[in-house]
Amino acid sequence: MIWSGAAWTTAVLLRHGIEDVFDSSLQETAQRLLPLAVLDIVGREDEDVAIQRLGAIRSHDELLTYIVRDDKGKVLLQSHAADVSVFPPYERPGFGQTATHRLYSEEALQGTVRITVAEPLAHRAQVVREVQMGLGLPILLIIPAAFVAIALAAQRSTRPLRAFREQLETRSEKDLGPVASDDLPSELAPLAVTLNALLERLRAAFEAERSLATNTAHELRTPLAGAIAQAQRIRKETTEPHIGQRGADIEATLKRLTARAERLMQLARAEGSRLRLERTSDLRAALRAVVDDLRRSVPYESIILSLPATPVMSDIDPDAAGILCRNLIDNALRYGKASSPVAVTLDSDGLLTVSNEGPVVPPEIMAKLAGRFERGGTSARGSGIGLSIVSTIADRIGSPLTLKSPRPGKQSGFEASVNLAIASESKSTASS
Repeated sequence: MIWSGAAWTTAVLLRHGIEDVFDSSLQETAQRLLPLAVLDIVGREDEDVAIQRLGAIRSHDELLTYIVRDDKGKVLLQSHAADVSVFPPYERPGFGQTATHRLYSEEALQGTVRITVAEPLAHRAQVVREVQMGLGLPILLIIPAAFVAIALAAQRSTRPLRAFREQLETRSEKDLGPVASDDLPSELAPLAVTLNALLERLRAAFEAERSLATNTAHELRTPLAGAIAQAQRIRKETTEPHIGQRGADIEATLKRLTARAERLMQLARAEGSRLRLERTSDLRAALRAVVDDLRRSVPYESIILSLPATPVMSDIDPDAAGILCRNLIDNALRYGKASSPVAVTLDSDGLLTVSNEGPVVPPEIMAKLAGRFERGGTSARGSGIGLSIVSTIADRIGSPLTLKSPRPGKQSGFEASVNLAIASESKSTASS
């Protein structure tokens, strides 16, 4: 718009300038021709000679025509293409204009010889139009080309910015590592530096929070174990039934507190530690270890373990896989039907499935089960963060936890499944 406005202003100024040039040419022509006309007229022997019309040397378009008249209006001399009808009666020296011509008049010999030079207004308009087209046509071509060039340049120059935005869009909420900003324009580089500094402060704050949970749970182990030992000693040494019962209550409470501390440690590990390794291991070994350990505290037949005959390799940290499996089985034992076993199945594709018999869980409760401190609306005692730990680990390894109730093909029960053999290309995301 600025460019077009400047061109229009230039065209207007040029038009006035061209008018001045043409007027000056018209005046100069009249002043040059008048002395020659006077000499010609004065030198005539017969004053009654007819009007003299100057012949053309060669054929051409005569843009300037003139006539020379006396003080009575009689035409004494005229150019070969002059049309007397376009010349109005003489009034005074100077410029004049009709509907079709621009005129300039001059006189000599005390007003007895008068010359009028005429130029067609159409000629002037044509020249002005050609000048304006000379200014406008390049703009009509250059402005679209400039738009295309600017669009291409903007697209090219903002490509690093779009890549920077895509990095932020695609990374998960767990990834607080610095964002690559080497290709950003110099004007936006400080913004990337500030953003990375903010991410670093957030990461440090989260690390401090996780470290506090881990250290607190770890530091509670020894005093809790000592307190449990003291409660057990009281039960053995006392002969008073009510004191023995109180000691048993204290011991049970301390054991629940120990289990809660253990869960907090697992949650801190699930949120902050590296879950994928550079090496792979057989998932069957981790599952056997977890099930064997749990069978020491429950009847052997309470857990049915089904493993494939061939190794199931995965780069998931065996400890993380063990924490996930332990929490799923413990959750099934705690909330499932006591008379029915918990089925633990690992297929050759790495899909771990833990199912148990029990009442159907309503959909509105299912939607909240993976949240922290949710117990599914039962009276069973638990920390309420077991499935939250499993969901956190599953999300970080790139395989969401799937919960179903009732079990597929059944009218009751509960099933939880997660794939532990996800391809390792997501390693960098999960370990950030």
